[in-house]
Amino acid sequence: MPLPQKAFLFDLNGTMIDDMHYHIKAWHRILNELGADISLEKTKEECYGKNGELLERIFPARFSEEEKYKMSVEKERQYQKEFKPHLRLIDGLHGFLQNAAEQKIKMAIGSAAIMFNIDFVLDGLNIRHYFDAIVSADDVTQSKPHPETYLKCARKIKIAPQNCIVFEDAPKGVESAANAGMQSVVITTMDTKEAFQQYNNILSFINDYRHLTSSFFPEMKSSM
Repeated sequence: MPLPQKAFLFDLNGTMIDDMHYHIKAWHRILNELGADISLEKTKEECYGKNGELLERIFPARFSEEEKYKMSVEKERQYQKEFKPHLRLIDGLHGFLQNAAEQKIKMAIGSAAIMFNIDFVLDGLNIRHYFDAIVSADDVTQSKPHPETYLKCARKIKIAPQNCIVFEDAPKGVESAANAGMQSVVITTMDTKEAFQQYNNILSFINDYRHLTSSFFPEMKSSM
């Protein structure tokens, strides 16, 4: 009897590229310029969901939607300028994507980033062709940890949620996957294992993608 068709759903920042500290630094600078008096550690805790939602959490009812959008784009421009010289996939991921594509496993990106940032990564690294669907901050009304992002990915690629494996780096992302009825693989670029203790949908913790083998995904041949 054939195995159920699987799909891989990827968060982007911190999961496919190791860039979260650049986002945190950019937000830390901008928020303090706006008068937040916020620490780097607290900024890290607030780096989830849409940019406008982050601004609203720090400055409730202070900015209009247009103002928040302009600040969001400016923040992403600062991030891209600083990170571009370091733009590369996390070790082993390119081989993993190739392997999955050869096995005809559907893949999608489910990110709280705006398309301006997703395009920066996909086109900058020439990997857009690996993905059957993209769900960005612009495509959802409720951000992670709400399940909308990953459920929309599953609908777009026509794979049942229980057959989707989510790759994430953040507790809120793992919670989003759990809320969608999906299991997760956690890459520890941003947080340690201890930050995920409350979740029971985690299949494995990884430092990078070099050691995901056929023993973990039996339907795949390991080429890494």
